[in-house]
Amino acid sequence: QVLSLVVPSQLQRVTHQALHRLFHTRSCLFVVLHVALQAAVFGEYTWEVFVYCWELQFHLLLLLLPYLLLAGNLGCFLLCSRANPGTVTKSNAASLVKVYVYDGVLFQRGLVCPTCTVEKPARSKHCSVCRTCVHRFDHHCVWVNNCIGASNAGVFLLYLLSLTATAGALAAVTAAFLTQVLLLSNIMHGTYLDAQGQEHPVDIPFLVQHLFLTFPRIVFMLGFVILLTLVLGGYCSFSLYLALTNQTTNEWCKSRRFGGSPHLPSQPHDRPLVYKNIYSKGIWRNLKEIFNPPTVLERKKK
Repeated sequence: QVLSLVVPSQLQRVTHQALHRLFHTRSCLFVVLHVALQAAVFGEYTWEVFVYCWELQFHLLLLLLPYLLLAGNLGCFLLCSRANPGTVTKSNAASLVKVYVYDGVLFQRGLVCPTCTVEKPARSKHCSVCRTCVHRFDHHCVWVNNCIGASNAGVFLLYLLSLTATAGALAAVTAAFLTQVLLLSNIMHGTYLDAQGQEHPVDIPFLVQHLFLTFPRIVFMLGFVILLTLVLGGYCSFSLYLALTNQTTNEWCKSRRFGGSPHLPSQPHDRPLVYKNIYSKGIWRNLKEIFNPPTVLERKKK
């Protein structure tokens, strides 16, 4: 009985340490996985889909579109992963404090980061993975192995958009190829016999099974990129919403669970604590700020 209790405890501790090391320390594992998945998908696309589509006389520009989007995506990936997200240091903390006003709810004036020992500018946060404070902190992205902050938020948004567009283009070209195959085979107007020998008109499940048996790798790839397009599309929509409303992921998450937070010193104790986004300046100015972060001088001019 003692052994049966010790083994699960050790397994739980090892699992916790592994997860902590995976998600709370800088690691290239997800970057390698990201590149490997792209290589596998584009390898299959080049080896089979591109060749078949070329034989079916698809337009060359349509076939090259995924490669062009991939090139743009890889460029954004490199810029986003290697860029300084906006690290707060002792030399620039005094100037960064003047960029954004403190809302008195999520961000309080005069707070000092216990790790970096610098005054925390409004909209900043200490990243436990990078072990630095980041100006206009959004989140730490394991896929680019870097924080997303004021200096690379715009490139990260372009990275998401290009990645979604790449997956969507791959799905569209592959689906067009499989549809063309079905049209040329004229199988859609045929019939088939079931296990009992009864004749039935061809339906969608039969067509999917036929395509999977004929082009198993292509159908599997299509299912993967369709799922990826839907997931990335949802995340892109959320990221665009944050950009257009001038919010960060960190601020959005904090504001969602703010109802259970205690009263802060700047708030009256006889009133409920209410959060309001004071950083939004309108859709176009919010979007401009993502790609051209404000400086102290710009704020003074305004």
